Amino acid sequence: MTSSPYVGRFAPSPTGPLHFGSLVAALGSALDARANGGKWLLRIEDVDAPRTVAGATEAILGALERFGFAWDGEIMWQSRRTAAYEEALARLKADGAVFPCACSRREMADSALARDGSRRYPGTCRNGLPPGRTARAWRVKAEGVIAFEDAIQGPQREDLAADVGDYVALRADGVFAYQLAVVVDDCAQGVTHVVRGADLLGSTARQIHLQELLAMPRPAYAHLPVATNAAGEKLSKQTLARAVDDFPPTRALVAALDFLGQNPPAELHDATRDEVWTWALAHWRRDDVPRRLQIVAPALD
Repeated sequence: MTSSPYVGRFAPSPTGPLHFGSLVAALGSALDARANGGKWLLRIEDVDAPRTVAGATEAILGALERFGFAWDGEIMWQSRRTAAYEEALARLKADGAVFPCACSRREMADSALARDGSRRYPGTCRNGLPPGRTARAWRVKAEGVIAFEDAIQGPQREDLAADVGDYVALRADGVFAYQLAVVVDDCAQGVTHVVRGADLLGSTARQIHLQELLAMPRPAYAHLPVATNAAGEKLSKQTLARAVDDFPPTRALVAALDFLGQNPPAELHDATRDEVWTWALAHWRRDDVPRRLQIVAPALD
C-alpha cells in the first residue's frame, strides 16, 4: 500500500442531513487518522448536482462542528473540480481505456445482475457504436481481477468483467461518475487511508482499477459496518433516517463508539463532548471494529 504519513478523509454527499450512519463513518475515519498521528480531511462530494439538496452542506458542516469534529486544511468541493475530471477522462480516452456508449437504462433492463445488484453492462458498444446511434455516456473497459486486503473486512477479490462489467465514467446527463471523481480527488488530496462504510466496499475494485489506469497511488482501505434500521435498510434520506442533530452529542458519540466495538465505559454517558473525544482518541482500536457488513443502529430516543 503506502508508507507515506497517514492522510484520511471524510467525504459526505449533501443529499440530506447527517444521520447516525454518517456519524459512524465520520467518527471511525477521524479516530483512525488521529490515532495514527495523521491528518483528517473533509471533502463535500457534490459532483452529482441533481441529487444535491439545498442547505444540506451547511447542515452537515454545522453538525460536524457541533459534534466536535475538526478537519485539517481547506474543504474540497467536487463541484469545483470539473476540469480535473475532464483531464482524467481525456487520459483514459488517449489510452483507449474507455469507450462511448449509446445504451439507455431501459435497454439494459434485461441484462444480468452485477455483484452489487445493478445491471451488468452487456458490452453492446464496446467495439463501436451501433449504426445510427450517438454516444450518451463513456464507459471504462472492465478488465482483469482486482484483489486487495481490507483492514476490517479481510481479503477481497473481484473479477471486473464477470462481477461488474464495463462501468460508467461520464454519465449521459454530463455528470462525472462517483468512481472517477473519488479516485481523482483522493489522489489530489494525498489520501493514504480510506475508512468508510461497507456499503462502498463493492466500489473499491473499480476505484483501484481506475487508480491503476491513471497511474495514481492506491490508498489502504478499511470498511466499517453500515448502520441499518430494524428492517435491515441502510440509514438514508430514502429510509427516513433521523438527522443526528436530533440527539445530544455525547449520547450519539458514545453510541457510535459502541457501534464500532470500542466498548465505551458507562461513565462516558455523563461526560462532556470533549471528554468523550479524549477517551475515544486514547482508546481507539481498529482491530475491535466488528467485521459484520451491517448492524442495526441503536435507538437514541
